[in-house]
Amino acid sequence: MDIDGLETVVANSAYVDTSTATAMRGKKYRAKLNLPHIRECETLLKTTLDSAFHSMCVLQPIGKRLFQQFLCSDVTHRAAGEFWKDVEDYTAVLEKGRVQKAQKIIKQFFDSSSKDFCSFLEEKEVIRVKEDYQNARTDLFKESEQQLLKHLEVGALGRFKSSPFFLRYVQFKWLEGQVVTEDWFMEFRVLGKGGFGEVHACQMKATGKMYANKKLNKKCLKKRKGYEVSNRLINIH
Repeated sequence: MDIDGLETVVANSAYVDTSTATAMRGKKYRAKLNLPHIRECETLLKTTLDSAFHSMCVLQPIGKRLFQQFLCSDVTHRAAGEFWKDVEDYTAVLEKGRVQKAQKIIKQFFDSSSKDFCSFLEEKEVIRVKEDYQNARTDLFKESEQQLLKHLEVGALGRFKSSPFFLRYVQFKWLEGQVVTEDWFMEFRVLGKGGFGEVHACQMKATGKMYANKKLNKKCLKKRKGYEVSNRLINIH
C-alpha cells in the first residue's frame, strides 16, 4: 500500500468544502471565464492583437484550432485542412504504422485523379514523397507542410479574418489578457519547503483544477542573493 499517497489523499480531502458558499464562490469565478461580447473586444481588435499568420494560425493552440475548423468548413480549403491534420497525425504514428498512413495520405492528396488532390504542392515534392514514403521517416511531409502553410497564408488568411472563427479567436485573446490574481485560488496545505519559500497545494475556484503554487520569501531571496542567481541563470539560457 502506498502510505504516502494515501496520506496525501486524506490530507487533500480534509480541505474539500461542499457548502453552498463554496459553490456560489465557484459560480462567481466561472462566470468570469465566459467569453465577452465582441463589442468589448474592439480595442484589442484594432490595436494590440497579433494577427500575423504564423503566430496566430500555427503557434497559438486556440488560433490554430479555430483556423483549422474554418478550413474544414470552407469548401475551397477543406482538402488543405484535412491534409494538414493528416500530416500532423502522421508524425505521431508509431514507426510500424507510418507506411500505411503515408500511403493513405498520398492516395488522397498527392494523386492528381483524387478529388482532394492538393495542386499547390510542387511537382518535385510530390515525386519525392511517392518515392521515399516506404522509408517511414518522421519528416517525410515536412517540406509538404511548409508548402501547405505558404498556400494557406496567401489564399485562406483573408477569408479567415472575415469569418466568425476569427471573431471567436479575438474573444479568447481578450479573455486570455484578463488579470488572474491570488483571489482566484484556494489554498489547501503546504506540500513542501525550500530554501526560498514554500510550495502550496491550491485549487482554482473557477475550474476546480489543482495546482502547486510556490510562494517565495522576498527577504530570504534578498539575503541569499536569489535575484542575482536567477538573473545569471536567465543570461546563461
